[in-house]
Amino acid sequence: MRILFLLLVMVLSRWVTAQGPSRERISMDRNWKFHFGNASDTRLDFNYNINYNLSKAGSAKGCIAPDFNDSAWRKLDLPHDWAVEQDFVNIKNDGLQDHGFRAVGGLFPEKSIGWYRKSFFVSARDSGNRFSIHFDGIFRNSKIYLNGHYLGNNESGYSEFCLNVTDYLNFHKKNELVVRVDASQYEGWFYEGAGIYRHVWLEKTGPVHIAENGTYIRTNSANGSATVLVETDLRNNTFQASLEQIECYILDRNGKRVTGTVTVSVSMDAGGSVKSRHQLSVNDPILWSLENPYRYKLVTLVKQDGRIMDSTTTSFGIRTITIDPEKGLFLNGKPVKIHGVCCHQDHAGVGSAVPDALQFYRIRLLKEMGVNAYRTTHHPPTPELLEACDELGMLVLDENRLIGTSTEYMSQFERLILRDRNHPSVYMWSIGNEEGWIHSNDVGKRMALTLIQRQKELDPSRLSTYAADNGNYRPGINEVIPVRGFNYRITSIDDYHRENPGQPVYGSETGSTVCTRGIYIKDTVNGYVPDHDITYPSWASTAEQWWKPNADKDWFMGGFVWTGFDYRGEPTPYGWPCINSHFGIMDVCGFPKNNYYYYQSWWSDKDVLQISPHWNGSDHPSGWKMNDSVSVWCNSNAEEVELKLNGKSLGKKKMEKNGHLEWKVRYIPGKLEAFGIRNGKKLYASVETSGKSYKILLNPDRTTIQADGEDICVMNISVVDEKGREVSTAMNQLYFTLEGNGKIIGVGNGDPSSHEPDQYADGKWKRRLFNGKCQVIIQSGDQEGEIKFKASGEGMTIETLTLILTRGKSKKTFVAEKANQAF
Repeated sequence: MRILFLLLVMVLSRWVTAQGPSRERISMDRNWKFHFGNASDTRLDFNYNINYNLSKAGSAKGCIAPDFNDSAWRKLDLPHDWAVEQDFVNIKNDGLQDHGFRAVGGLFPEKSIGWYRKSFFVSARDSGNRFSIHFDGIFRNSKIYLNGHYLGNNESGYSEFCLNVTDYLNFHKKNELVVRVDASQYEGWFYEGAGIYRHVWLEKTGPVHIAENGTYIRTNSANGSATVLVETDLRNNTFQASLEQIECYILDRNGKRVTGTVTVSVSMDAGGSVKSRHQLSVNDPILWSLENPYRYKLVTLVKQDGRIMDSTTTSFGIRTITIDPEKGLFLNGKPVKIHGVCCHQDHAGVGSAVPDALQFYRIRLLKEMGVNAYRTTHHPPTPELLEACDELGMLVLDENRLIGTSTEYMSQFERLILRDRNHPSVYMWSIGNEEGWIHSNDVGKRMALTLIQRQKELDPSRLSTYAADNGNYRPGINEVIPVRGFNYRITSIDDYHRENPGQPVYGSETGSTVCTRGIYIKDTVNGYVPDHDITYPSWASTAEQWWKPNADKDWFMGGFVWTGFDYRGEPTPYGWPCINSHFGIMDVCGFPKNNYYYYQSWWSDKDVLQISPHWNGSDHPSGWKMNDSVSVWCNSNAEEVELKLNGKSLGKKKMEKNGHLEWKVRYIPGKLEAFGIRNGKKLYASVETSGKSYKILLNPDRTTIQADGEDICVMNISVVDEKGREVSTAMNQLYFTLEGNGKIIGVGNGDPSSHEPDQYADGKWKRRLFNGKCQVIIQSGDQEGEIKFKASGEGMTIETLTLILTRGKSKKTFVAEKANQAF
């Protein structure tokens, strides 16, 4: 008995004194195996529903078993969206149409179950630590197994989740992680993808550690000083009580200390937890703003007898948000009108598996347009989207997936807030969107009150809103929500504000002009609508109709246009052959439509002068015949614009604030020119009749990328004629090859009715130009060197562009996949 006691003491001692800091976040994105299962035939689903997978601990059978032979499975890296790889199918079904006609979902059992397997090793040196596997997002209903043991499941396709695997790991042999993903059931009414489409991490901490999302930072600034309030959630996963010291200090962007160290001592019972509070002061702080999104770093150390047991570094911004019902939104005491967009998360070529660098690319495009706010419709975003908004200076309305107060939905809401509350870009929470069955009754009101109460408990520094599509109506959610959001019904906002003067008001979803880039006719056969601000659904409005009458109302906080980019699914106003929406200010590649320049004219400080349409003849679907009457639009912030055709003046017009100009012009081939004056500066724009495609132009967003196997180059492609004039109506088929340390991961062109593949498993990459443009997304390899990208087309010479791969300071480490890496 005494020997057993001594052994127990030795074990406990080893557990408690594991050396810190041991915290590490290790990527598990590389080298997975993938195979389809089957939702209707269990034999084709590796006998999942008939095997004894839950009868005994570790007894799982079939492909869940650790010794299962997966050598025939497909090898891939994460993030992965298998939906974007599937064919388009024309079956009359609302859900299928809303999801972009991809062969995934309940109608396609053979393509709606995906199995993933991952082998990895963990060193025996780490056996005294705590381990969790963290999934940023899986679409959709997922079940997780490790070494034959069932760990748990997650139902939402958008909520992160974390599973403690400490007791299940092998430290002297290989570990097998298995994920079964069931995308049979849709969650939204838009393209959602399928699979493990966000990152996966192995997280290691010591037994005494700061909890997941356990650091909460609030800031207040006044009179040249800032107060930083810190709350730390500390856990003691040992069998002994402990006494810890929690130290905090702040670094500036360059790593220089800007505060002293504040220390708080705490005691914890065995297996217990405690929350500590620190207060620090920063003199002459640099405030996070849209123009200068400056961030500091909070360093938190957990010490025991002078030894560091855990440490974290948390980025944050010092800024103050104020929302006033009569004066609107203020950031750091300065008024800000919301120039916002709603966005879904997919992009051309890659679907929902959007690389991190592509998130930054998309936010930069929006910033260039003059956008200052992003609504994450209609679900929690990927963490890298928020990182881009923090770094580039973009406010975020962070939206919950669905209103509900059951254990499941409350958990999703809590995970959203706990994860995102330290991001300075997040200025308000949205508890939900257009819950028409409940938002005007007492059920919705009670749910909203419960969610608001919980939000205030987890994050008292922000307010909540709700995106309501019920006009001038207050009973229900609207009567208890702190900030009233209007989805459309924009003509009702004045009456609502007059009747409810104490409640702030903004447009949570506005606009919804439908346009097809480069098309200027209604084409019901191909499913195209004109690329001018004239066509919109019955519930919505044009850009000018919603913005012009409301831009100068102080109490109106601004609004979020539906949408910043086209997205797969919801092909309004047509169905098949359309497979994605027309709502975007930019298409699904990020190529601007004409409304882009309307918003840029009035939302940015740039000098803007743009004329449309193209000036080509009848060889294009929306080309002009001689002497056709063409509606020529000018989007600009010039005070006055003169239009000329082939040198002849067609007249000058004064620009009305928040408006646009139009001329009716008889089509004659040649050159259409616009001359404007803004603040005494001359502005110029032109479109010109072009000849046939002659030369390919390659326009990369960058020519140097990181050799980390994850960074990307967005290659935008256009063509010019023999005289160097852009052929904005070109529809040529182009072909792409790549040599060197990288790969093509997706192609697109912005055509909402294109049924061309986004990805080519055989490596024979190609894409047709759509109105003069297409896009190729290139991903780097792991080695320094070069990538030679080549594009060719019939009648045009091969164009080559070289990308340079450099080894940067990558913060990411990868889990060991071989025994010698771990041991």
